[in-house]
Amino acid sequence: QVQLVESGGGLVQAGGSLRLSCAASGRSFSTYAWGWFRQAPGKEREFVAAISWSGISTYYADSVEGRFTISRDSAKNMVYLQMNSLKPEDTAVYSCATTLRTGARDWKMYGYWGQGTQVTVSS
Repeated sequence: QVQLVESGGGLVQAGGSLRLSCAASGRSFSTYAWGWFRQAPGKEREFVAAISWSGISTYYADSVEGRFTISRDSAKNMVYLQMNSLKPEDTAVYSCATTLRTGARDWKMYGYWGQGTQVTVSS
């Protein structure tokens, strides 16, 4: 089993940047691929980005590609989401999760989740 804890959320002006962090613990950390999802008020949870266990392959939702970057640091057991050029539409609770299916975009394919961190972008 793996435990995930997100941090780095907050309030930022449109056009600004934030970096979200996901701290992972567990003996099988290296066997999982990783993903970031977000959920806005009144909306369903949506895929944001994913990365393979090796960190070589990355995947992005069309709405964030070119603005967000997912990365991992195996030595620190952490996964990151760098968010640039933020828009009010990016306001949501962001959660990291793990899966055995590399690049999965369906949240039902992810077995372990963090509690989420709030990102609010003001206009």
